[in-house]
Parts: sequence; structure tokens; C-alpha cells
Amino acid sequence: MRDPRYPPLRRGRARRRRRVFTRSHARLLAIGLLMLAVAGTATLLMLRRDPPDARRLLHDARITLQSGNYSAARSNGQAAIAAAPSNGPAHVVLARALLELGDGLAAEAELTRARDAGIAIATLYPFQAQARLLQNDPVGAIEAADRAAPRQAAYARRIRAAALALLGNGAAARVDLGRLVAEQPRDGRNWTALGRVALAMGDVGTAADAATRAVVLLPDEPAALTLQGEIVRRRYGLVAALPWFERALARDAYYHPALIEYAATLGDAGRYRAMLAATRRAQRARPGSPQALYLQAVLAARAGRTELARGLLQKTGGAIDSLPGAILLSGALDYAEGRFEQAGAMWRGLARQQPLNVSVRRLLGAALLRSGDPRGAQEVLRPIVTRADADSYALVLFARAAAATATTDRERDAVAQDLDRANRGATGMATAFAIDDQVGTLDAAILQSPGDPGALLAAIRGRIQARAPGDALARARSLARASPGAPAAQLALGDTFAVAGRYADAAPLYARAADLSFDEPTMLRLVDALSRVSRQRPASTALALYLSQNPQSLTGQRILGHWHVMAGNWTAAIDTLEAVRRRIGNRDAGLLTDLARAYAGAAPRDGADTAALRYARAAYALAPMNAAATDAYGIALAGVGKLDGARQVLTKAVALAPGDRAIASHLAQLR
Repeated sequence: MRDPRYPPLRRGRARRRRRVFTRSHARLLAIGLLMLAVAGTATLLMLRRDPPDARRLLHDARITLQSGNYSAARSNGQAAIAAAPSNGPAHVVLARALLELGDGLAAEAELTRARDAGIAIATLYPFQAQARLLQNDPVGAIEAADRAAPRQAAYARRIRAAALALLGNGAAARVDLGRLVAEQPRDGRNWTALGRVALAMGDVGTAADAATRAVVLLPDEPAALTLQGEIVRRRYGLVAALPWFERALARDAYYHPALIEYAATLGDAGRYRAMLAATRRAQRARPGSPQALYLQAVLAARAGRTELARGLLQKTGGAIDSLPGAILLSGALDYAEGRFEQAGAMWRGLARQQPLNVSVRRLLGAALLRSGDPRGAQEVLRPIVTRADADSYALVLFARAAAATATTDRERDAVAQDLDRANRGATGMATAFAIDDQVGTLDAAILQSPGDPGALLAAIRGRIQARAPGDALARARSLARASPGAPAAQLALGDTFAVAGRYADAAPLYARAADLSFDEPTMLRLVDALSRVSRQRPASTALALYLSQNPQSLTGQRILGHWHVMAGNWTAAIDTLEAVRRRIGNRDAGLLTDLARAYAGAAPRDGADTAALRYARAAYALAPMNAAATDAYGIALAGVGKLDGARQVLTKAVALAPGDRAIASHLAQLR
């Protein structure tokens, strides 16, 4: 019988033979290892790339620089320097790319390295001038530009003009650039420089013409495309500007100036997700970008995340502390956190910079009142409340400040009158903002600066305020003829006609100003003037065009909703006004009044009468002396069958506005 165990475990298995490692085996092994080493070395040599060629990299850097892809030029220039650190031309190309990207400090460092590598200093002066200009040193920029070689004269003149404009001598800058484009009309960079200076001076017409010429000559140049985007945004609106910024970014995806303008435009248009993506790309293009951090802080503040917004502002390191937007945001964060004195300090400085900004004065007045300075609040708010179109919020703030300082019956009566005005709402025409200085002071400023259009504009506004439209009209006509491309000049002439009640003459001037700068104040003037001369269709067209470009405009949506109410378009009115209410809350008596009227008109839709009464009661509680709110409350009471209460309220509405035929007809219908 066979042994069932596994055969190797059987007893008596054969003994294994011992293998012997001989010298021949060792030689064979050594030969094999040597062959493997040789094969591996050959493979590595075959796979290894050739060392970078500094000349090729420098060539690539120059090509990308000339094509307008400045981010790629920067990368190629850095690679060329890594391959040959003492290559002077590579340092120059890298410096020029950095200048185009707006990094003056890094560019000046590269220019120093280029000089140390043997590049003649005379050829570097124009680039040095631009580097100093980017570092906010216009005097140093002019000194360097004046030392440029003759063959670099055009470059140096562009930088010198920009420096003069930064120093406040924009007129001389524009004259010099005008000569330059006349001498070299085929150089698109000259037109870009002229457009940039003209835009900074408020001459939108000249800036638009120059930018158009620049884009024709340099269709793929990011700086020209970005300038065109800024001008289109100002003239036509947010949405129309976006394709121009996108064209610039198609040429250079990390062109920082275009990314910042693109992100800001997206945010104003309400496209917050795309705005955030653009700011993140801007930070990749320029790590620690103060502009990108500021825009992200704005986003955080809009979302109610004040701590995050504060932290983002602090990361800017003070680089944008002087910008009006940053000052406004910082003050708003202080106000939201209860630091009213700090908010007032921030906004007071901004009010000095922008004395005609009504919104800033309102904010400053509120901060001063909350911080225990009612007299300061009165001083700031007085130029607003003296206007016939003073808003209810400013009037209430002023009345509260006056009440805190009132010591006599006469002063207390004035407080009551201000509160009554606030309850009634604005009753007068929108006019130019009041000027604090007297007419004589403004005339003296003209004598000191005879060529300054800003001084002449202030004098015109002072005369409008002083009710001397005859003299103001002559001056406004002169200014409008001298500055056909400046929207402020056209608005001044239009305002002069409007003060005199000549709205038919004012409307074309407002339309001309809107063609140059279609912002909210200009739109409001245009719509108001057209409405007053019974041109409702063009007024509606102007409003619709503005809203198509500025869909986030609360003022525009508010006007549209009111027009829907007046036209009896109840569903459209409800949709529009409810969208506004969700954004601003339930403290606007005029908005709640229109909502009440819209829901009352929409009855017998389910719940419409109840909604009308709810909104009308809230509006009446906010403004019990407002005729429109009182009228809406009476209509809503009648809608739910409370006829006695409706009769009493409508009688009060007629007493508040005895000349209003519509309110009188509502009471007559009830009777």
C-alpha cells in the first residue's frame, strides 16, 4: 500500500544536491549588471530634455509681450532669467511685462538688475518713469521721463502726461497727448493714453473717441480693450461692458486690471458667483491683490458677514484706505457693529472729498446722531433738508437731531414741521445739490482758475441755488459749448432750464448727458423731464434701457413698479414691488403704499384684499400725515367691508391733499 503522505515528506527521500556558485557565475553576473547600467544610462540620456535655451526663452518672452499676453511674457521672462541670470535683455523684457501688469515695484527691481547686467541706463528711463508712476510717485516719473532718449520720446510723453494728470494738471496732459496723436495717429498706445486721461477728467466724449481709435489700431491689446469696457460701462451700462472685459481676458486670462473691472461690473450686475470667481483669478494673477480683497469684502458685507468683510479689508494692508469705496465700506462695518463714532470719522472724510454726495451726507448724519452729536448731524443734513425734494429719511434724521437740541417753543415747532414734511414725502422738483459757498466765493474761484471747468460748474450750481437762472443760463451755455463731451456740463445746462420750468428744453440736454454717462442721477433727470412734458413713451424707453443694463437698481425698479400701479398693471406691479420689498424691508412708506394699491386693484384675487389692508396699515403707521398712504389705507378698509373706517380715513386724505382729484374721487365713490 502506498504511503499517503506528501511525497517530499516520505521517509527515505533522495538527498538534495548542493549547488555551487563558481567564479564563472560571478563573471556572468557582473557582466549582466554592467549591461543593465549601460542600458539605463542610455535610456535616461534619451529621455532627458535638452537644457533650456535662454535665447529661445527670451524670444518667446518678446513674442508674448508684443502679442499682449503679458502674463505669459512674465512667465517666459522669468524662465529666461533662470536659464541665464545675467541676461540683461531678459530683465528688461520681464520689467516691461510687469509694467503692463501694473506691478511697478517689481518692475523697478528688474530694471536695476538689467542695469547691473550692462544695459545702458539711458534706454531704461521711460520704463523707470512708468514704474515710479505705478508706485504713486508722479514727480519721480516726470524726472525719469524727461531723461529718455529721443527715440523713446513717445513712450516718455505718455508717461509724463499721465503723471501730470495725477498731479492735477489734466489740461496740460490732454494738450500734450493731443499733439502726440496728431503726430503719430497710427500708434494705438497714444490713443489709449489720451482716452485714459480724458476719462479721468470727465470728458467722456473725447475718451470714447480715443478708445475707439485705440481698439481699431490694437484690437487684441488688453489695456485698450479694458479702457473701452470702462467707457461702455459708463455710457451704456453694466451688461454692455462685460464683453469688452472678456475680450481683454481672452488675450491674457490673468490681466489684473481687466479682472478687477470685470469682477466689479459683475457684482454691480448682481452676478455674485461669477464676481467671486473673477476676484480669485485676480489673486492668482497678483497674490495679495488689494483690489480683489476689497471686492471680496464687499461681497461678504452684502451677505451680512461683517467679521469676514473686516478681515478681508485688513489684509489689504492699508493699500486702498484712501479709495472712496473702501472708506464707505469700512464706515458701514463700523456702523453695523455699533461703533458710531468711528463710522462718523470715516464718513466725515469722505464727505469732504465728495461734498455733493447726498447718500454720504445721510449716512454721516445718522452716525453723528447715534454717536451723540446732534448739532453736527444738523450741520451735515441741512443742505439736504433745504431742498424741495428732501427725502423722508433725511428729514426724520434732521428732526431728531433738532429735537435733541431744541430749547424754545419756536425750535420745537420747527421740529414738528420737519416731521410733517417727512410724513408727506417729497413734494418738490429734484434739483442740483446745494452748494455751501456763496456766489461771490464761487466767482473768486473762477478768477483763480480761469480754465477750470469744475470752478465754472460750481458757480453755475451756486446761481441755480440762489435763484439767479438768467446769469446761470449764460454761464451754463458757455460751459456746455466748451465741453461737449462732459456729461456734467450738459447736466448743468439742463438743470438751469429745469429750475426755470423749461423741461422741454432740459430733456434733450439730459438725453445728451445720458448718451455720455447713463448713470442713475442722469436717468432720473431724463425720465422726470420727459414725464413732465407728457412724453411717457420715451420716458418708459429710457427707464427700460437703464434697467436692462442695471437690473439691480432699486430706484429703477421702484419707479417701474409705481408706473405699473398708475397704469393698472396690477400683477406686474406686485411682482416688481415685492422684489424691491424683499431687498429693502418694510420701512418705506411709499413702497408699502404702492403695494397696497396694487393688491387692492388685483382683488378679488385670493387674499389680495387682506394683503392690501396689511400693507396699507403698515404704510399709514409709518406716515400718518402722508396723503397717498392715508388714501391707500381708506381704499383697503373699504375693500374688506369696513366702510365707516374707510370714510373717516378718506376724509382725512382729502384734507391732507385738497387739490388731488384722484383722492377726492375715492371718497366720492364711497359716498
